[in-house]
Amino acid sequence: EPSVVNPFHALIAGVFVAIVPLFVPIYHGLLNESHSWLKIAILSIHNAIRLFVIDADYSIVMDNLGGCPPWLEAVFSSYAAILFLVAPVLTFGFVLSFFKNAIAYARYALSFGRDAYLFTELNESALTLAADLRRNHPAAVLVFTDVFDDEEEETQEYIERAKALNAILFRKDITAVNFAGRNKKRRLFFFAAGADENENLRQSVKLIERYGDRRNTHLYVFSTSVEGELLLAGTGGRAMHVRRVNEVNSLINRILYTESAKIFRPAGKTDLPPLPVTADGKKKITAVVIGLGRYGTAMLRALPWYCQMEGYTVEIHAFDRDPLAADRIAALCPELTDPRYNGVTVEGEAAYTLRIHSGITAGTQTFAAAIGALTDATYVFISLGEDRENVRFAVELRTLFERNGAKPVIQAVLHNAEETAVLRGITNYRGQPYAIDFVGDLVSSYSEAVILDSELEADALKGHLKWGKEEEFWCYEYNYRSSVASAIHRKARRTVGLPYADKAEEALTEEERHALEVLEHCRWNAYMRSEGYVYSGSPDKRSRNDLGKMHHDLVVYEALTEEEKRKDSSVGTA
Repeated sequence: EPSVVNPFHALIAGVFVAIVPLFVPIYHGLLNESHSWLKIAILSIHNAIRLFVIDADYSIVMDNLGGCPPWLEAVFSSYAAILFLVAPVLTFGFVLSFFKNAIAYARYALSFGRDAYLFTELNESALTLAADLRRNHPAAVLVFTDVFDDEEEETQEYIERAKALNAILFRKDITAVNFAGRNKKRRLFFFAAGADENENLRQSVKLIERYGDRRNTHLYVFSTSVEGELLLAGTGGRAMHVRRVNEVNSLINRILYTESAKIFRPAGKTDLPPLPVTADGKKKITAVVIGLGRYGTAMLRALPWYCQMEGYTVEIHAFDRDPLAADRIAALCPELTDPRYNGVTVEGEAAYTLRIHSGITAGTQTFAAAIGALTDATYVFISLGEDRENVRFAVELRTLFERNGAKPVIQAVLHNAEETAVLRGITNYRGQPYAIDFVGDLVSSYSEAVILDSELEADALKGHLKWGKEEEFWCYEYNYRSSVASAIHRKARRTVGLPYADKAEEALTEEERHALEVLEHCRWNAYMRSEGYVYSGSPDKRSRNDLGKMHHDLVVYEALTEEEKRKDSSVGTA
């Protein structure tokens, strides 16, 4: 594991190395001995140390420059003067740094009886979450680590904001400070929320090693990588509660959990115009995803299972400038785009139409023509990688849809909370609203209600406990994601007003049980395919292979065993 070099310590070492040669020629002349190099080296090091403790005499330099050429005397004396000045300044800085850490340790020790929230880094997202925690828990202790003063305006602003929250600031890395010395009944919350995801994981491993057996201890690892998923799987059986925060999936899940009325538009639940109705009497959702980066891909994968709803049909269009976008999605989710399922309607099977428009760049005439053809678009999600681009194309899309008569809900990712507040409810010069929802701002995303006390997670855990243990919900991403998706869809059913949506399992009529089981299985099929699973090739349970993402139940509803059918109605009524 590579060690992290403290820049300040490196500077002190460099100056020390520069000082020692300063005294070598001086003592060589003073001793006037041909075989005293060891003694010369020791005396030179000794005087270098004296220089740092402000105990050296500059006259030793000036008194021993006799005989030197004038130009060399000027260079040598100037060099010495600079080092005589720099060394004490560095000593003062080191002492000040020591006292800063000592004060931080003292403040932390005096907070023995309070809950503590500890952050691995001082950055915008961490400060946003810390501010919400301070509002909700005025007496709690807030700690930021790895905090260094520098000339950067942004850093100084962060430090001032942290001080305004009465936070404790440590210069050391979070793994270099011992935070265990406090009341065992009080809670410790660690947030590995730095900009470097690899660093988050490294620090998390160290924190688990040190505090894994401490009760009332929680670790939140901010990670979207597979490594973060695997880290969680290895924490089972520890007293510490470890949770991965995937900000991408978290945002998409929150949108689906809270915005079901905008997507399904049930009568009486929204002021939006009703969805168009197909020839067979179903309401049609036409969703458009612009940009298949992290957020766009997550939304694209979620919409097929989310829109499996009795009385509805869904068509999804995704646009990306990458000419291999469709190929990439097909590799990620082979059966989701497979012509055997995509665009095919089979009783007891997930029904959706997914079209990926590869190699089309937003803002081009080709893009405008493709959008112009979507006259029945009802929902649009925009994530092009940059806030500025998302805002610009959200406005452009509203213009394009106005031209073809469509009135879709448009949601665009915008991380900046201040811009989100300013742009909310924007209109053109004639006062006509653009009707654009900006989602994903830091204030909404980094709050206690989202990170620590999620209503969606509580709902998902309730459903998971019907068939599994709580530890397995938090430790295994498969269980967590599956239960969250199920909870999201249950809420959508309640929004739509399905007659069996709010009923307990034992209260279902046979007709309602059958309808729920079919719907839940169709949703589950689409969900599993969105996760990359494929049919195992056999209905035999032994053919299931989760490492290979192969499942024996990826079949039509009627092909299921009675036991599996009952699971659908059980999970569907959690």
